[in-house]
Amino acid sequence: MKTADPLRPDLARELITLAEQSAKRQAQRVRNQLDAVQLGRGRHGDHANAKVLRRILADHDWPGRRLVGPDGARAAWRIALHSDDEPDFQRAAAVLLFRAVQSDDARIQHWAHLHDRALINNGHDQEFGTQYLLGANGLELCALREPSTLDQRRAGVGLPPVAVVLERMQHLFPPMRRDGDSPTVVLAGAA
Repeated sequence: MKTADPLRPDLARELITLAEQSAKRQAQRVRNQLDAVQLGRGRHGDHANAKVLRRILADHDWPGRRLVGPDGARAAWRIALHSDDEPDFQRAAAVLLFRAVQSDDARIQHWAHLHDRALINNGHDQEFGTQYLLGANGLELCALREPSTLDQRRAGVGLPPVAVVLERMQHLFPPMRRDGDSPTVVLAGAA
């Protein structure tokens, strides 16, 4: 079965380009390869990306698979996920993404990740265990609501048990050697 062409391939291309640029900056940031000027440029880039996504949300609601195709929808999710300096925008984007999930136009796993990220950035405990801190001592889960039922909640949104993801991510992100005071980085688990 062939997926229908997206209604707005131009928006898909724009979102994918922005998300790819952001992903390169994120990879360098996670590996502590950016100086202060580059970090500032990265934050400016993430803010500019959020501004583009904000315009798209205002014009079209969440850019789901029907509008921008699966790759464009994933790019929109990644842009929203990296809008950490704009927690109100992140929360609003999570609401619109959930509506897209309800109309079968977006992946529920993407919503779970963005929902958790918005909770963390608004000072709350995450719900699905998708957000991790990477610091000098390695990888650990961000604050979590009701840890005893975590894997049940994860299964409810199609995510594997947290131990499986944590083991995979620990191989990707071993403990960092710190030369001075490098910041702790918040990571999202794979979706």
